[in-house]
This record gives sequence, C-alpha cells and structure tokens, in this order.
Amino acid sequence: MLFASTAYAMGSMPGNGAQGGNPIAAFAPLILMFLIFYFLLIRPQQKKAKEHKALLSNLKKGDNVMTSGGILGRIVATSDDILTIDVGNDVHLKVNRNFVSGLADAPKETKKGKSEKSEKSEK
Repeated sequence: MLFASTAYAMGSMPGNGAQGGNPIAAFAPLILMFLIFYFLLIRPQQKKAKEHKALLSNLKKGDNVMTSGGILGRIVATSDDILTIDVGNDVHLKVNRNFVSGLADAPKETKKGKSEKSEKSEK
C-alpha cells in the first residue's frame, strides 16, 4: 500500500519529472527567435510594402515604369487602377496599377550612326 506521505516524498525526488524553475526561462529561446525573425524578415518586408504602396499612389503621366513582367514603358494615361503604357512605336498596353514593380530609367536613344557602322562591319 502506498501512503500519502510516501507518495508525496516520491513526487519531490529528483528525476521524477517534476521540475521547478522559471517558466520564462523555458520560453526565452522562443522569444529570442521571434525577435530575430521580426527584425530580419517581418519589419523590412513591411517597410518595403509601404514604400511600394507610396510609389503606386504617386504614379503620374510621363513616368517611365517597369512592370512585374519586365515590360518597360512610359505612362501616357492613368485612371483609378489602370495605367496605359506606351512601350514604343505607338504600342499602348493597359496594365493594372498593382503590377508596376518600380520606376525605370528613361530608355536611351540609340545612335543610328554608330549602330549602322557596326552592323555593316559585321557583314
């Protein structure tokens, strides 16, 4: 038979799984990992999303943009969610504003004299 005093004594013996200690110390590694993830992953992503949202709201006619598909062009007309982009040779594409990935540099004009001379020398 097991008496209450014996059971109580067995519960307080080392190695029986009953451990005392600070519960905060057990969660400290988890808290530390969350802080690392926050400062290295979550916070920079939120900052980038905020900057992209500001960029999309400030797009205007005449801006050179790059879409997420890699198309470069100049904005010729805007509406609420649709941008009309001129990609060259009077080709206009209508693109959703959310698919603009960023501003692009103005396309550089090719010098016909140099390019024609180099093409002739290759032939």
